[in-house]
Amino acid sequence: MRPEIAVLDIQGQYRVYTECYRAKAAEHTIILVNGSMATTASFAQTVRNLHPRCNVVLYDQPYAGKSRPHNHHERLLSKETEAHILLELIEHFGADQLMSFSWGGACALLALAHRPRSIGKAIVSSFSPLINAPMHDYLSRGSQYLARCDRPRIGHLVNETIGKHLPSLFKRFNYRHVSSLDRHEYAQMHFHISQVLDHDLDRALKGGRHIDIPLLFINGEHDEYTTANDARQFARHIADCQFAVIDAAGHFLDMEHKLACEQTGQVMLDFLQPTPRAPRSHPHHTPASHALAL
Repeated sequence: MRPEIAVLDIQGQYRVYTECYRAKAAEHTIILVNGSMATTASFAQTVRNLHPRCNVVLYDQPYAGKSRPHNHHERLLSKETEAHILLELIEHFGADQLMSFSWGGACALLALAHRPRSIGKAIVSSFSPLINAPMHDYLSRGSQYLARCDRPRIGHLVNETIGKHLPSLFKRFNYRHVSSLDRHEYAQMHFHISQVLDHDLDRALKGGRHIDIPLLFINGEHDEYTTANDARQFARHIADCQFAVIDAAGHFLDMEHKLACEQTGQVMLDFLQPTPRAPRSHPHHTPASHALAL
């Protein structure tokens, strides 16, 4: 399974590395949005779950991964800028579905609030509109370590908090990746955290009122940082949303164990491509109208 690889010019300002996994029989194209400090490599299992049912598009932000060598990093990118880059990529690939992970949810929701005409459904995973106490502690410590470029502490912090349920092998890979990023990547993450701690998520939440397509929010049962209950607050702002909880999973969902991987994949496909054999109903998959008293 080899992707088509391209580095795309975005309005003469940014160069973005992309991978497109095409399937001859696929009727839909889904674009995946990375979380903080992540690259296309973090979606390896998600691609396996979705391809060849869908064409799958991955990309690295201009400051990260394989996009990094193609950009000058002269200024930090806001979530709004990231959202406009995503909109350009949606149009370029003709994507009609979208899936985001973790902090990629803020970028995804801001983009969806512009109502890109080709997108018909979207999934937002491991994201919450609220900064609860565990997340606030994680972000506050992360902000300190990023400002000091304290690589070991940054790596350990991720594995001890949002990554606590990852298998040991994944934790080693995660530590190696997170603790070896360039200074400009740490500066970019520090900038994003500062925005989030300054209640920047309110804009993503309120922007949800403009979203007019079905959304599915997926959270792990044991994720104390972006909890399933907190995610249900989106039901107050988004007209058509559903919620799914992955059993015995933390923040990283399909990376954590085999059953979580299988359940995450099935929940996504049931939502994106419902068939008579795969109904959209699920024991932990509830529509907004039944999930929260409004």
